[in-house]
Amino acid sequence: MNKAFDLKTLDALKIDASFINALPGDPVTENYTRQVARACYSHVTPESFPEASLIAYSKDIAQSLGLDPQECESELFTQVFSGTRLLDSMRPYACCYGGHQFGNWAGQLGDGRAINLGDVHAPDGKLWTLQLKGAGPTPYSRSADGLAVLRSSVREFLCSEAMYHLGVPTTRALSLIATGNQVVRDMFYDGHPKKEPGAVVCRVSPSFIRFGSFEIFSARKEQDILKTLADYTISRNFPHLGKPGKAVYLQWFREVCQSTATMIIHWMRVGFVHGVMNTDNMSVLGLTIDYGPYGWLENYDPDWTPNTTDAEGKRYRFGNQPMIALWNLVQFANAIYPLIEEVEPLEEILQEYKDSYEKGWLEMMRSKLGFKESFKEDEALILSLIETFALTETDMTLFFRQLAEISKDSEPVAGLHTLEEAFYMPELTDEARQGFTSWLQKYLARLGKETRSDDARKAAMNDVNPLYVLRNYLAQLAIDKSELGDHSMIEELLEVLHSPYSYQEGKEHLAQKRPDWARIRAGCSMLSCSS
Repeated sequence: MNKAFDLKTLDALKIDASFINALPGDPVTENYTRQVARACYSHVTPESFPEASLIAYSKDIAQSLGLDPQECESELFTQVFSGTRLLDSMRPYACCYGGHQFGNWAGQLGDGRAINLGDVHAPDGKLWTLQLKGAGPTPYSRSADGLAVLRSSVREFLCSEAMYHLGVPTTRALSLIATGNQVVRDMFYDGHPKKEPGAVVCRVSPSFIRFGSFEIFSARKEQDILKTLADYTISRNFPHLGKPGKAVYLQWFREVCQSTATMIIHWMRVGFVHGVMNTDNMSVLGLTIDYGPYGWLENYDPDWTPNTTDAEGKRYRFGNQPMIALWNLVQFANAIYPLIEEVEPLEEILQEYKDSYEKGWLEMMRSKLGFKESFKEDEALILSLIETFALTETDMTLFFRQLAEISKDSEPVAGLHTLEEAFYMPELTDEARQGFTSWLQKYLARLGKETRSDDARKAAMNDVNPLYVLRNYLAQLAIDKSELGDHSMIEELLEVLHSPYSYQEGKEHLAQKRPDWARIRAGCSMLSCSS
């Protein structure tokens, strides 16, 4: 047996309650919607789902937690991670936080349908917070039911694990469990609600603390709690910084900015669009958090947003994500300002974010194009490619995979033939053909300056340009089947997305362009926040 799987029962999980032991809590124990004052959390109890059944679980994260695969398929596992049964060491709670939503201060938000079970001490010494999404209402539910439907739960479960294996900083997902209950949702907000199957996802992360966790206490001028939370966060997740103080707070902010820049660069690399980059959806660890109406950029369009709520303003469109991250970091800086009381060092760090992102983005794009060395003309060539993408619908994922197949000594016309699989139009317009041929001519000239072989370059490109991503229509097909009781496609996607950069024989159908029927279908093109 793999030594990593060293637990015989779930009861052997070593769980602590460091968050609630270290921070002020809500003295009110009744679970009803309210404004919660001077507290970082409220005690809650998940709902019971006697008809709950396991749909899928991640073997990877189970192994990280030290869980035996046999235990993950047990009835106890299903009961615990649906919220139906609590282990003796679990003290569930929901967090209080605020946030800016679509640029406006929204006041108290909090874990409206997320319930934390506590921190697990993994065999390798790491601490992981377990959190159930969809297990019932909390004081922060804002008159909602605290539940989640299967369609959004499938998307969150699959994307959490897909992003991890793509190398994108992210929270993880342990399990996806059907509750056996029906949940009423108005998917399109058009006055036609209907019943949908319910589900619970167990999310796993080193921390679920977010920018909004600090904004709420700063806005309420509860500076003592702001400091207590900051000191806890630093000691828990940034212990290398040392004892909290002004210098440490600044270094902490610098690390948050840098990790956020890194995360956004990865989003841009793989074509991920978060869709709801509110400050309450931004992790202080630089992790992708809260998978709501996200989407994958299939045809390259920097103005695309997957969120129907954002369809008009396009605030959270693909190309705007780096600037929204900066805007959110400014709000975070405002929130922790009372700990520092100096504007200039915070502004300097924010400028570092901009510089770091621009430099990192350029290096990332060089790697996608197969450039090991740096030349001055690279940025112009990259920007020219982005402009050329606008000439015709071009599948971002397939374009870069096909680009790796072009050799240095290719002719532009032959190179264009290699790229044809990435274009949505069966026949390019003259303008598009000329545009791509012209760009390829410059690209091939630039490749001539590279010293490594075509094979080495191809291998390097395929290490950063995935072949398999969780395309919107694939997720919807898995949901369609799952709602009928067939969960096989969830398992198939989970397995294939475990190795997104490697060709997998027999899985070619999962690495194809979006089909025409998926252009406008809900769930394949855009999504609402209804889940």
